[in-house]
Amino acid sequence: MPKIVDHELQREKVAEAAWRVIRKNGMKQASVRNIAEEAGLSVGAMRHYFSSQSELYAYSMKLVSERVTIRIQNIAFTGEPLKDIPIIVQQILPIDEERISEMEVWFAFVAESMSDPSLAELYKQVDDEMRRMFVTIVQALIDHELALADLDCNTEVERFYALVDGLAVHAILRPEVLTKEKIISVLDHHLRSICRH
Repeated sequence: MPKIVDHELQREKVAEAAWRVIRKNGMKQASVRNIAEEAGLSVGAMRHYFSSQSELYAYSMKLVSERVTIRIQNIAFTGEPLKDIPIIVQQILPIDEERISEMEVWFAFVAESMSDPSLAELYKQVDDEMRRMFVTIVQALIDHELALADLDCNTEVERFYALVDGLAVHAILRPEVLTKEKIISVLDHHLRSICRH
């Protein structure tokens, strides 16, 4: 009997191979040939799953976002915003090996998106999704009457998003300085600073 290959699972394996190449050697070395070698496939077999390097990059970039979304969907929420919000935000921060890997690859793709229109479009979509997440977070604080009375929702969405982005960048560049414990502490401090006491 012929071997049945799960096409989507194989695409994920190739994307994960791309992540490994990018993490080890950077985007410049993430050629179809190098990724095929990392995935244990021939270049010809790679074409079976991705018609171009650009398609492979876009899929690999989207996979990062999808993994984060799945983690958030699997959270058992308590219904208490001050408990749930830190757990949600931690899903996009590099505080364990899985999330460090995702963030390193994500930043590599974001840099590449400045010169690749297909990646640029995908980055904008994910950025819009992230912003909506922070809108939901801040609005939940307001709706539950936990936020400071004079809190400006739009400003706080941008500030909270910028803080989390900054924490992610610093955690990747200087993990010995910005530890998991410090990240969680800064998040907790920020959340409390915008809430009533």
